This record gives sequence, structure tokens and C-alpha cells, in this order.
Amino acid sequence: MTNLIMFLATGFYSGHLPKAPGTWGSLIALPLHYLLLMLNFKAYLLSLGLIFLLAVSLSGSAEKILDTKDPGCIVIDEIIGMLIALFALPATPLVLVLGFVLFRFFDITKPFPVSWFDAHVNGGFGIVMDDVVAGVYAYFCLRTILILLAL
Repeated sequence: MTNLIMFLATGFYSGHLPKAPGTWGSLIALPLHYLLLMLNFKAYLLSLGLIFLLAVSLSGSAEKILDTKDPGCIVIDEIIGMLIALFALPATPLVLVLGFVLFRFFDITKPFPVSWFDAHVNGGFGIVMDDVVAGVYAYFCLRTILILLAL
């Protein structure tokens, strides 16, 4: 069971790739986003909710297995954050690139309240929530950019 937890929590071991594991984990979300778009909207929402719950559970378990607070190799939090940044948007190259750049920007710079969740909330929920909030920031910025480009 430990191997399965680590396989999933590290984004199919992408979190073990050299340099910037969060970036690799964020990239893993792109094909997952494409797969989610194939679902009807209700199934899409349900799947996103299940991925969130799975991310919280797996992050907490992996943190205990590794006996390290928020280890960098855990990237399932970046995966759910990216999926939120791309929520219900088409999988066009423009959307994917902008979503990726915006999510990584907010995940790395950690503006409030991303930084608050990162510093004050522990366990699996804490590992995941700063990335969820970064994903929400990225989503609204991305939507704004797409609206402005349509004008």
C-alpha cells in the first residue's frame, strides 16, 4: 500500500524528477485536464472533488511515510491546483500555457492567502490548500485574460 500511496502522491513519481518537482507535477495535470473535459459537467465536478479528497488523503499519508513536513516530492497538490486553474476551460495550447504559467507564478510567489495556508495549515489539507488557492487565483486571472483577448 505504501508504494501505491507514494506513486500517486508523487504524481506517478514525477515528483522525484530532478529540479522543480512542482513544475513536473503541474505538467502531469495537463493530460488529466483533457480527460476530465471528456466527461459531462456533473461527472467533471464529481471527479474534481474526488481528486481533491484523494490529494488531501494521499498528501497526509505520504507526509507521514516520509516523516517530513510537506516534502517537495509530493506533487499531487500541484496536480489538483492546476486542474482548478484550468477548470472547465478548453484544452487549447493558449489556455494550457497561460494556465500553467499563471498557476506556477501564484504557487511560487504565494500571495496572501496562499502563503497563510502554506504556513498555518498542516497535514494533507495544508499541503493541498495552498495549491488550491493558487489555482483559484490562476483561474480568475486566466478567465480575465481570455475575456480581454475576446474583445
